[in-house]
Amino acid sequence: MTLEVTAVYEDGVLKPESPLPLKEHERVTIQVLSAERWSQRSAGLLKWTGDPETLRRIAEDPICGEDDEEAP
Repeated sequence: MTLEVTAVYEDGVLKPESPLPLKEHERVTIQVLSAERWSQRSAGLLKWTGDPETLRRIAEDPICGEDDEEAP
């Protein structure tokens, strides 16, 4: 069975936002994908001194991998 759920990380524990259809003590494998986009995680790394509109166009260009979860 494959499930996709939204959870919040608090005090070292992932807490699902809704109940899961699992048996007590059932073992599962978890794949964690951050809800943040690559552009949000990397914000502030580039010391951009140019026009903000130009930077926005560059960042939103599909060739920059905006939707690529494993962007460089």
